[in-house]
Amino acid sequence: MTEIQGQLSFTKDTARDLELQEYGLDPAVDSTLLPNAAVMSALQNLVRLATELCGAPFGVVNIISAEYQHQIGAWGVDPGVCSREDSMCAKVFLSRERTVVADASKDPRFADNPFVTGEIGEVRFYASVPLQTESGFVPGTLCVFSDKTKELSPEQVSMLEVLAKQVVELLELQHRTVQLDRTYSELRESNAKLAGFAGRVSHDLRIPLTTILGYVELVEDDPDVEPQSTAARYLDRIGASGRRMLGMLEDVLSYSRVGGGIQPALVSLGEVTEEVARDLGIENQGILAVQDLKLHADRGQLRTLLQNLLSNAMNYSSPGRPLKISISGVSNYHGATVFVADNGKGIAPEDRAKVLEPLVRLRRQGDGPGSGLGLATCSSIAKAHGGDLTLAETPGGGTTVAVSFPSGS
Repeated sequence: MTEIQGQLSFTKDTARDLELQEYGLDPAVDSTLLPNAAVMSALQNLVRLATELCGAPFGVVNIISAEYQHQIGAWGVDPGVCSREDSMCAKVFLSRERTVVADASKDPRFADNPFVTGEIGEVRFYASVPLQTESGFVPGTLCVFSDKTKELSPEQVSMLEVLAKQVVELLELQHRTVQLDRTYSELRESNAKLAGFAGRVSHDLRIPLTTILGYVELVEDDPDVEPQSTAARYLDRIGASGRRMLGMLEDVLSYSRVGGGIQPALVSLGEVTEEVARDLGIENQGILAVQDLKLHADRGQLRTLLQNLLSNAMNYSSPGRPLKISISGVSNYHGATVFVADNGKGIAPEDRAKVLEPLVRLRRQGDGPGSGLGLATCSSIAKAHGGDLTLAETPGGGTTVAVSFPSGS
């Protein structure tokens, strides 16, 4: 039982330190946790106000990690670090209740504490309020204390609680700053990857496609080709599809260069899928089952996304069964999610992250040709809309791609 309790304690402590990191307070090192400069200055002002309202000479904002108590704001004392075992606040802060003690030397919770006995300090009056976030997490306390005994009025206790809430607001501000910094860093990394392969896309796809369209135009002008002949109809379809592909390619290149200049509008998933199916020549082959859905998305980029996903399904079909592709979606007030499921070869779980990177191909035996840009482009389109793309296994085998389109996109 003792071993199990120790494991549970270790898990909780690890979770606490990870939660503190989310607030920009990294307890991995034995030193005072440092919020950003603006937050530190505001914390110091709040601690000073707390000491003056309570008539106490000393005050601190304590952040309590798995092993230490870190003073990230202080007034009347220099901020420092002590072990969690020695901390007075660590004994009471998880109760989520305020603690007010006129003489800590007479309180059994604190009488033998080194901050009371004289080993570290000689605290007598002690008052602390837990810092509780909206999620219920308690990173530490706002604490005031004195080396002389003292009582607090109900009004003073109430004001101390108000100031503790202000400290929480500052910590939440730091939390949001950390999240924004992380998101911005991911966005810069994503944009750098897009810029890196945009040139290769341009060279590898635009030039051959332009050459094909040029030959199509030459053949169309050939007097030996009858205007109403079967050959003329095929050439017309090839030309229309090629020009549409070139337009989509320009959209993707434009997005990759400027970071995603999308123009969302209400579009029909069924209509866009029908266009793509015609381009790929699979509209009447019994391969595709489509459930219509209205969603807010950039029409050109949605078309590009679907063309890449359908092409992948065709390229990586299973040799043991006829290809089947299902396109469906769900929507609510959060937005919409589009599902493209096939019964092909599938993608192993360990490969699902890397195939979303540009120019990555698995190169399995029997796979068709490809540039390794399809899924990477689709993932970038999803992110440009504020959504995400995930890969999973289709029941019975194959790949199901889920693409989210938030309602605000």
